[in-house]
Amino acid sequence: EIYPLSLHDALPICMAAANFPTNTLCLSAHSLAGESLGTLVINLTLLLLSLTLSTSHLDVRRRLAISLQAANDKLQSANEELQKRALRDPLTGLPNRVLFEDRLALIAAHKARVQHGGVAADRKLAVLFVDLDAFKPVNDSYGHAAGDQLLVQVASRLRRAARGCDTVARLGGDEFVLLLDDLSSAEDGERLAQRILQTLTTPFQVLGHEVQISASIGIAIYPDHGDADTLLVHADAAMYAAKHAGKAGYSMFEPHMNADARERLSLQNDLRHAITLSQLALHYQPKIDGIHGQMIGVEALLRWRHPERGFISPAVFIPIAERSGLIKSIGDWVIEEAYQQMHAWARDGLRMSVAINLSPLQLREVELVTRIDQTLAKNHLDPSQLLCEITESVAMDDIQATQQVFDGLEQIGVFLSIDDFGTGYSSLSFLRQLPARQLKIDRGFVVDLETNADARAVVDAVIHLAHALDLRVVAEGVETEGQYDILRRLGCDEMQGYWFAPPMPANQLLEWVMKHQPASATRLPPAEPCVRTPLYVIDGEVLPA
Repeated sequence: EIYPLSLHDALPICMAAANFPTNTLCLSAHSLAGESLGTLVINLTLLLLSLTLSTSHLDVRRRLAISLQAANDKLQSANEELQKRALRDPLTGLPNRVLFEDRLALIAAHKARVQHGGVAADRKLAVLFVDLDAFKPVNDSYGHAAGDQLLVQVASRLRRAARGCDTVARLGGDEFVLLLDDLSSAEDGERLAQRILQTLTTPFQVLGHEVQISASIGIAIYPDHGDADTLLVHADAAMYAAKHAGKAGYSMFEPHMNADARERLSLQNDLRHAITLSQLALHYQPKIDGIHGQMIGVEALLRWRHPERGFISPAVFIPIAERSGLIKSIGDWVIEEAYQQMHAWARDGLRMSVAINLSPLQLREVELVTRIDQTLAKNHLDPSQLLCEITESVAMDDIQATQQVFDGLEQIGVFLSIDDFGTGYSSLSFLRQLPARQLKIDRGFVVDLETNADARAVVDAVIHLAHALDLRVVAEGVETEGQYDILRRLGCDEMQGYWFAPPMPANQLLEWVMKHQPASATRLPPAEPCVRTPLYVIDGEVLPA
């Protein structure tokens, strides 16, 4: 058992334990004296401290080396990422313009050295410039995320269509280029262009939507079509020719395309300043009522008087304006100018209805309706005095993207007209979705009315179908009395053309109205009611009885 002891009891026991036997020797009595023991402790302490300091220093250096290596790895990774961003398209991972042009220069320089050395160099180098047709409607209809996904899928298909030794790059937007080396002939480039067009025909699945697109391709061959510095420019010019030819195809570069490209660039630069230099003007062509023979409105037609070239056709400068993005500012100017002229005519006692043409790019502007509404209010004009014309192909090709604009125009009371009807591919069931009030028959049918029975049958059918849908019909391009008589017998509601009057400046139009139209014409009678016709529906198409 263990019993607790008090200090008084424990002290004798401890003293007894400290006794040493007689004759006991202490071998270290003279070795570990107080001074030497202190020295030993000090030396051991200093040694221990030195070892500790050395170990700590080595550990710090090791940690610093690890940190420096990690920082170096991060820096190298950042440099690689920066280099990748500088040379690669971040969306598709394809080479960008910088890397593409660098590879083009290197390959072209190698071929030049081979030719200079006298070695046979019959192998070709080709650049294919690929521009997607109608890509912007995808962004407008389904959002930019869908557009980005579509571009990634297009890039994937282009890589699969190309050979392993070819370079596929994205220049930006919906523009891609391919660099083809070691071709036996120019026909090899054409075959690849055909393969690309074919691979793009399969619909794309984008965010749950099925999207169908096509492409226009321009081809330029080195050295036949220029050196490395001009090859991409020439391929772009050839692509533009392919688009002008109807899209969804390819075109090989030809020398005249280069001149056309320089011409377009020169016109584009001049067009950029045409508004500020007061070179643009609106001419107005009367629209005549088919029953009463009096003017019921005008169409505003844009004209560009170049200081050196004279009048330039809208068929020339409008595509340039659309491609360069100038169409928005020009379109805004047309709307404002037409409204100001309508207001000026109103002060002179002439209440005029004016039709203006809207481009596809304008129809995709969400603020277009607001801008038109505000301009109407500012000029104190009735919305029904404005008629916005769009071509049939635009209306049918991108109705989902433009439906919001159509609905907005209808809500503020602005009329909508389908221009060039008969040249597109619209179905009447589709046409009924548009808030249109009017169809304009293409002049191509009007010109053959007197000589072609098929043209008369088409015009007759269009008029009956339009009336069945409560739409008024306008025939443009009326140039003879015979055409006028036939259109009247067929029940055409309105007509315009040189048989009545050419397009003219606003001041000349006012003089023409006072001279050729009765006083009642200045009051613009209300539109005649459309003839109601019984309808049948066959395979989803609305047809008159």
